[in-house]
Amino acid sequence: MGVTKSEIFTDEQNEIAKVAKVLGHPARIAIIQHLLKIESCICGDLVNEIGLAQPTISQHLKELKNIGIIKGNIEGTSVCYCIDTTHWVKIQQTLFNLFSQKSTNEACCK
Repeated sequence: MGVTKSEIFTDEQNEIAKVAKVLGHPARIAIIQHLLKIESCICGDLVNEIGLAQPTISQHLKELKNIGIIKGNIEGTSVCYCIDTTHWVKIQQTLFNLFSQKSTNEACCK
């Protein structure tokens, strides 16, 4: 597979693609849903909640943190994670803008 020429796309297009790639795994969606449901930071073990091995959970948390959906603090031996609400709202708005665009060509591909 060839290298993506990301520089030929807008910043918004590149950002949407990054978010979509990270959201493209059901474990990450489950982690986000869990964090949204509890409405607070989680310092405990997500393994029991999600049902995956700790190294797998850690990798998914890392991907979510890399794009800013979650933030975390290391406190001794525990790591606490929560939704980064500022960035979450930004992502929501970006995706809303994308999905609210309407096609004007109703006759196409019938």
